[in-house]
Amino acid sequence: MNGKILIVEDEDKLAALLHDYLQQNGFEAHRLGNGLDVVAWVREHAPTLILLDLMLPGRDGIEICKDVRTFSSVPIIMVTARVEEIDRLLGLELGADDYICKPFSPREVVARVKSVLRRAGSEQTIQAEGLILDESRYRATLTGSDLELTAVEFKLLQFLVASPGRIYSRQQLMDQIYHDQRTVSDRTIDSHIKKLRKKIANVAPDVELIHSVYGVGYKFEVL
Repeated sequence: MNGKILIVEDEDKLAALLHDYLQQNGFEAHRLGNGLDVVAWVREHAPTLILLDLMLPGRDGIEICKDVRTFSSVPIIMVTARVEEIDRLLGLELGADDYICKPFSPREVVARVKSVLRRAGSEQTIQAEGLILDESRYRATLTGSDLELTAVEFKLLQFLVASPGRIYSRQQLMDQIYHDQRTVSDRTIDSHIKKLRKKIANVAPDVELIHSVYGVGYKFEVL
């Protein structure tokens, strides 16, 4: 999979069409039709990118974008039938990464998604000063040094970094990095965390980014 895409669109036929095109292009696509459901879903599932319609039942895309930006830097493409320049500018000023106007072709949307993800992968500096995650190459660097992470370690770090300060249980972390539902011990997460910490310490001995929360799980936080 090329990433987890959340489609927030209340037109069922359009949402289904986008879902199918994204799946065909190697993405893991999910759909939501009500604005009230979006923020909680994003917190729980940490998508790679959000296609966010401006006009939604429950809450509009502008309010949702504002809320998401308080806890996540996930790329957001605003989707709108409004062509007025003020709406386009407002969407981008709120922290959206791009916008696309209806009507559009599904191929155009897929191309725009890929473009935004390439840009995010090459430019995104994650939360902690000096930590850069390049998803296109599964490469993480800290203060300019390659952490030499495995694919699983990279996905684990990326997921934690997406929601700084949020505590995740071992089960939630396993669900994120083992999508094939394999049976693994929750101590497997402890082992991955231990290796991650060691690799971070090798590069920056005074930096602690991944913290244990006794009896609960782990979180990413710069203290």
